[in-house]
Formats: sequence, C-alpha cells, structure tokens
Amino acid sequence: MAGIDPAEPAIGVIGGSGLYQIDGLEDIEEHRLKTPFGDPSDAIIGGRLSGRRVFFLPRHGRGHQVLPHELNHRAHIWALRSLGVRWIIAVTAVGSLQEKYVPRDIVLPDQFLDRTSRRAEHTFFGQGICAHVAFGDPVSAGLRELLFRSASGLHEGSVHDGGTYVNMDGPAFSTRAESLLNHKLGFDVIGMTNLAEAKLAREAEMSLATLAMITDYDCWKTGEEAVTAEAVIAHLNANAAAAKEIIADAIPKIPGAANWPEHSALDGALVTDPGLWPEKIKLKLKPILGRFL
Repeated sequence: MAGIDPAEPAIGVIGGSGLYQIDGLEDIEEHRLKTPFGDPSDAIIGGRLSGRRVFFLPRHGRGHQVLPHELNHRAHIWALRSLGVRWIIAVTAVGSLQEKYVPRDIVLPDQFLDRTSRRAEHTFFGQGICAHVAFGDPVSAGLRELLFRSASGLHEGSVHDGGTYVNMDGPAFSTRAESLLNHKLGFDVIGMTNLAEAKLAREAEMSLATLAMITDYDCWKTGEEAVTAEAVIAHLNANAAAAKEIIADAIPKIPGAANWPEHSALDGALVTDPGLWPEKIKLKLKPILGRFL
C-alpha cells in the first residue's frame, strides 16, 4: 500500500447516509482491502487533510447499496486498523427520541443501549482467544470533546453533548410501541449502525466518537408523520455539508500520538494465556494484536 507509514497514526471517517465522500483530501489513493472477515462495503479512500493521514469509508457503500443489517462491521474496523487508523469519527443518521432534539440537530452520544440480534459478529475474539474489554464508557471522551467544540462553532442547528444511542437492527424503522417505550425510558436517539462500530473499535484499540445527525422523531411524537426514508435522506443531505466542515475543523486538533486510554484497551482484557493462542487466529488478528505478538 503505497504512501502508508504504519508508524504514523491515522484518522478514520465512517460516513453514513448522505455522506459518501470527504472534501479536501490530497494525495488520494483508493484501497480495496480483503479482510479475514470478508469485504468492506466499498473501497476506502485515503489521503491527507491538514497534513494528517485520513481514511474515509462510506458505511453503506457509495450510492447506498448496503442495508444496516448487512453491514460487515468487522471487515470495516479491521481494514481501517490495518491502515494504521487509531481515531474514528463516525457520522450517522439517527431518530430523535426526545422533544429537545429536532431534525438537523447534532448529538454526540456518550452511551449506547444494545437492541441488536447479531452480537456474535460484534467482536473480533473467540475461536481460542478470549478478551473482555471495558466498555462502561463506550465513546472516547477526548475525541467527543474535540468534535463538540468544532460542531458548536460551525453548525447552525443545536449541538448536544452526550446522550444514549439505542441501536436497533432495522432495516424497518421502529413500531410506534417500540418508539414510545424508548421515549418513555428517557433514551435520546435511535439508529441502526453505530454500536457495533464502537465495540469493535474499542477491541481494536481505536478512539471513536460519533456525530449523530437528527433526521426525524422516529414515530413516538404525536402530530408528527411517521418516519420515511425520503425524509431521512432529505435531512441528511442538508447536514452533510455541516458534517464535512466539522470533520475538517476537528482533524488538525487530534493529537499526533496514539496515547489515549482507548489506545491500550486490551491491557488487562486478554484472558487467554498467549501461549495457547492458535496460530491461525493470531495471524487473523495481527492488525489488532500486533503489539502483543
């Protein structure tokens, strides 16, 4: 992979609905990677932005061809980690579960609630190597703070620091009963993609924070029309330009050294004696376990 220095920590951007590219990249290269977990949704676009190495992955593929429950999250995070990515900015469409979050607002979640059904695919470990990472604080506080500062200075709508993201499977939106329950329990936003990314990024010792772009009120709010894909995409397209500005503003502020707590998340998390690690699994997880091999 020409131009890649694995000793230089890189920044990854995962784009969601409406965000299929990142502006301002220089020295652009396209990386079509094969991973032990299958193929990512699309090529990863690498380049430099404000002097930093940056890699952009369109979560659903360019043109939005992959449904949320079809996403190969392990392939995405493995591929980015193999390219030297140590920070991930995830941009995602979400529904609002509370009155205070209006369409085109931005929320930077600091918690998740898991209502997915594919949890076995949300870890790199197993098959002879057991690990249990700490996940009480699932979002990088340092990266979230940087994004909050950039978003607060640039976004015309309201920016909310913190909140709980409910992760459902999809691809259908919530039933009204589900939406009302999540609203009454006090959760903040709902989406279909970000929790798996956060779990896998923590196992891969990467700092992740999320720009959650409000597109609708799910279907709990009386007097609001039920959410439709058309409405979601319209709001996301309106927010895409803001997301690009926020990302461009935040990237030069991210430290050059990968020494945040998330970057050593596997310390104390690996349970299996290294002498018992199967060789084929060590090879499979080399980008993640490299410093232990």
